[in-house]
Amino acid sequence: MTDSLDFTPKQRTILRIVQDNLPDSTTPFRDIAAEAGLTESEVIEFLERLKREGFIRRFGATLRHQVAGYDCNVMVAWQVEPAEAVERVARSVSERPEISHVYQRRTYPEWPFNLYTMLHGRNEEECRKVVRELSEYTGVSRYEFLFSQDELKKTSMRYF
Repeated sequence: MTDSLDFTPKQRTILRIVQDNLPDSTTPFRDIAAEAGLTESEVIEFLERLKREGFIRRFGATLRHQVAGYDCNVMVAWQVEPAEAVERVARSVSERPEISHVYQRRTYPEWPFNLYTMLHGRNEEECRKVVRELSEYTGVSRYEFLFSQDELKKTSMRYF
């Protein structure tokens, strides 16, 4: 991998488009190609090269959950015992569509929680119901709700 790349004007057009929202269509890369004056294959090959060389880590969708009707968000901190069960429990809870993130963290004497889930629901009661169901399903009975108070503005880096 090199430290930097020189981009053509057409490549800069591709990067300007993909650093924002992709076109809302069934053929987003074809649409990008049309705007950049390239073929769809050229756009895909260019982006694959950047990913392969480590300049792009990933493409990901961002769900704006409030717009989709999910007004309640809660991080749930779970105390999974024994610690060896964390992976099993993580796999179980990640199967629920209401869960968007699952990750393990180190515990502390004053905070024994080692598994965290981000849950999205239409309201607080719906979130609490899902957590009760998950608790029964996994056998994990000790957990804490960390409800979101505010959402900070999420923005991506802009290069061009």
